[in-house]
Amino acid sequence: MKSRARKDITRVMREDRQTVDGALSKGVREAMLRHKKDDKPVVVERDGKIERVKPEDLGF
Repeated sequence: MKSRARKDITRVMREDRQTVDGALSKGVREAMLRHKKDDKPVVVERDGKIERVKPEDLGF
């Protein structure tokens, strides 16, 4: 069963990449807006270091 599920995910990623990318972009945007609304920083990794980005610096 796991093998079949893995193939399905691979197929979706290959055949419908635009939809997957759009869904990821939408999810990230919604999360950033929620953090900004709640005045909470976003934790990101830059150059191997963990940083907190202020809501006003999110660019959304």
